Amino acid sequence: MSYNASWMNPPATIATVSRSSKHVKLERETELRIEVSDTPLKLRVLNGTAEIFGFELPPGTWLTFPSCLKLAVFTRYGATIEMDGATETDYTADETQMVSYLNVHAILNARRRVAQASESTQGPRVIVVGPEDSGKRTLTKTLINWAAKEAWKPTFVDLDVIQGSVSMPGSVTTTPIETPLDLAEGFPLDMPFVYYYGHTKPGTNVELYKATVKELAGVLERQFSWEQCVSSCWYARSCRIQEYFYGLSKELSPYANTCSFSDVKVFRVGGGPQAPRSALPIGSEPVSDPLKVTPVGIDDRDVLHSILAVSYAQEPEQIVSSNVSGFVYVTDVNVQRKTITYLAPSQGTLPKKFLVAGSLSWLEIHYKER
Repeated sequence: MSYNASWMNPPATIATVSRSSKHVKLERETELRIEVSDTPLKLRVLNGTAEIFGFELPPGTWLTFPSCLKLAVFTRYGATIEMDGATETDYTADETQMVSYLNVHAILNARRRVAQASESTQGPRVIVVGPEDSGKRTLTKTLINWAAKEAWKPTFVDLDVIQGSVSMPGSVTTTPIETPLDLAEGFPLDMPFVYYYGHTKPGTNVELYKATVKELAGVLERQFSWEQCVSSCWYARSCRIQEYFYGLSKELSPYANTCSFSDVKVFRVGGGPQAPRSALPIGSEPVSDPLKVTPVGIDDRDVLHSILAVSYAQEPEQIVSSNVSGFVYVTDVNVQRKTITYLAPSQGTLPKKFLVAGSLSWLEIHYKER
């Protein structure tokens, strides 16, 4: 079961019904598949129980879903759904992957109970992989929601740097899950642990990607003993960057801050200076160090419009092994005044002075990778 990326974090809101609506009766273990038209769609459960991504829909409450969206409403035991608004298409499917997902959930629950009864056994670790638009995110969120609904506390790990589901693209992250994921808010943002790789393709710097994942794995081994659900999903990057600073529904107001060049130091990992061919043995090729930390001049044009991570490192050589506190977006570099202006989620000075650059840049709603 695969849905497009616009369903990642749909802004579901309470709405009022208009004059026309449609009722759909779903039998046991079937789903209503909907493709919303160019206008929002309102939906509610009239009777029975139904869910989306394993999140049980509140009975009788109207929810509004945005235009051009694909979603599926699944019921285990039967339900009647009321829709208000136009759809490109909507139909009932008798064959659904959700039944297979329920079987996976039952197996995981059995293993959790075994681990709970043993002091030496950890809970199950699940890795979700597959090609683009194969349903990885659907499966991941569904398993997480079902587990949280039954009072388990899984740990979600996102190793996909295409478009981070918890933090900024170019990052690998982990966050504990204690309650089912809200349809509007998605993954919780209050307790994420983030390492910044700096690129949106693992192949850009394979050694750095492996080193970043290894550091995150070390944190998990030391601090968590819960089961882990690892996702390798693919998302729309520019929207995620905008959500980081402005919120899902643009309810946040980021702050523009200005500091002098001397207040911060910018570094880049990988691609360090190569030794000249004349200094190498005959037949040897110059090789750059993929983990080398090198300073970046703030007056460098590449810094402008860059996404920079704020590292917890105390020294530059600790940057690869250190997690980050958050991200800033460089909006202006004034070489004459030696100041840098950046957009940040909060006001005030940065918690640390070391900033890490990658290949991520952003022009407001437009995204590009150098």
